[in-house]
Amino acid sequence: MTKAYSYACRDCEGMETCPASMTAETKEELWQLTGLHAQIAHGENPADWDAETRAYLETLIKEVDV
Repeated sequence: MTKAYSYACRDCEGMETCPASMTAETKEELWQLTGLHAQIAHGENPADWDAETRAYLETLIKEVDV
């Protein structure tokens, strides 16, 4: 089985009603997708995320089998 990484926006505090989730082969790709989603769906600028926010989001990333 191959490993991948997954993020579900609804797991993030305050985003419980967001249906978006994404899976990517690498964490780097997943971070890019998560940032793009944050911009488009939530009007956030990922460049403004501080180290604490990034560390919190990192806890929400799950390793999955594909």
